[in-house]
Amino acid sequence: MASPVCDDSLRAFDPALASLVEREGRRQATTIDLIASENHVSHAVLDAMGSLLTDKYAEGYPGRRYYSGCGVVDEVESLAISRAKSLFGAEHANVQPHAGSQANFAAYQALVPAGATILGMDLSHGGHLTHGAEVNFSGKLYRSMTYGVDRKTERIDYDHVRSLALHQRPNIIVAGASSYPRIIDFSVFGDIAREVGALLMVDIAHIAGLIAGGVHPSPVQCADIVTGTTQKTLRGPRGGFILSKAAHASKVDAAVFPGSQGGPLMHIIAAKAVCFLEASLPAFKDYAAAIVANARVMSDVFVDAGLRVVSGGTDNNLVLVDLANLTMTGKEAQDALERAGIIANRNKIPYDTRSAMIAGGLRVGTPAITTRGFSSDEVRTVARLICDVLHEPTSETVRHRVHSIVLELCERHPIPGAA
Repeated sequence: MASPVCDDSLRAFDPALASLVEREGRRQATTIDLIASENHVSHAVLDAMGSLLTDKYAEGYPGRRYYSGCGVVDEVESLAISRAKSLFGAEHANVQPHAGSQANFAAYQALVPAGATILGMDLSHGGHLTHGAEVNFSGKLYRSMTYGVDRKTERIDYDHVRSLALHQRPNIIVAGASSYPRIIDFSVFGDIAREVGALLMVDIAHIAGLIAGGVHPSPVQCADIVTGTTQKTLRGPRGGFILSKAAHASKVDAAVFPGSQGGPLMHIIAAKAVCFLEASLPAFKDYAAAIVANARVMSDVFVDAGLRVVSGGTDNNLVLVDLANLTMTGKEAQDALERAGIIANRNKIPYDTRSAMIAGGLRVGTPAITTRGFSSDEVRTVARLICDVLHEPTSETVRHRVHSIVLELCERHPIPGAA
């Protein structure tokens, strides 16, 4: 089975590291990746990431660098900025954040002072660490208030969000999630923010590619600041970006540099430019639609097999499964699946009483298998294999059978970075 391989120079100079890279390549090539926040990048993205642009130190912004010799990288960053603005219809874009968390940190810094009140989605209900979790900077530097999902519908209760906002009067309302399987109505969040005099920040880390592909509503017109990542549904390098109204542009840029970062990663910015271009092509719309369609196929199979799916289904790139009726934890499910060659992750579900390290649920995502070209029938097969493992997690017979089918599917669909 083909797998990504190292350049001969790395293999010759550092065989120990080269061996680890090649092992990871074989692992990716021979397992099915269902982690919703992971994907497989194109050769073009890999080429940009591995380019000599990494050599250039470029503190500052195009035309305003602290070092000489930045003429070419100015053009690289300007290209990434223009493509991001065009792709999302934004007035301003900053492509320097090293990751989504850094983008969120800079967004807060740009909008409000430390100690301000932020209202974000509860981590245990599907939010993100940077939306106000007490163990994160967002919960330490700011007065954090949270909203969740309705216990019965397991969907965001917008009336409750409005009630909280009217009572708490937050400076920023944060919309967006890391494990919420439904469409988020950003226009309602915008209305609530305006009603209470708050700014609206939207984190589209998971759904950026779905927005670019036209299968999820965009928050760009109703939000003050939008943050995102490029490595998930956008299928690009690991990194973050910020979109904003022109009125916030100078504050956003200052919050990224020099406010929270030094020199930008020019090779990663180049790879971001590539993924923005890829996401602007007509084929990407088909890809984004297939991500959602495949997630719905999985959800339907799970329900038919007697598993409880949080909120009853999905509108995006992930499915959240409640494992309570199987009397197993998310950690046990995750480990059993990995032994069979299927990579997913344990995840808390709404109102979960277990710790995040154990969890009562399983999060399953479709971006990576959609990139590999799995058909809807093959996705259905994968979902049934998951059910088989979850129903008999300790059976070696089941494990061997499932692993054999996994290897056949992987052989049929090599990852884009394969040699």
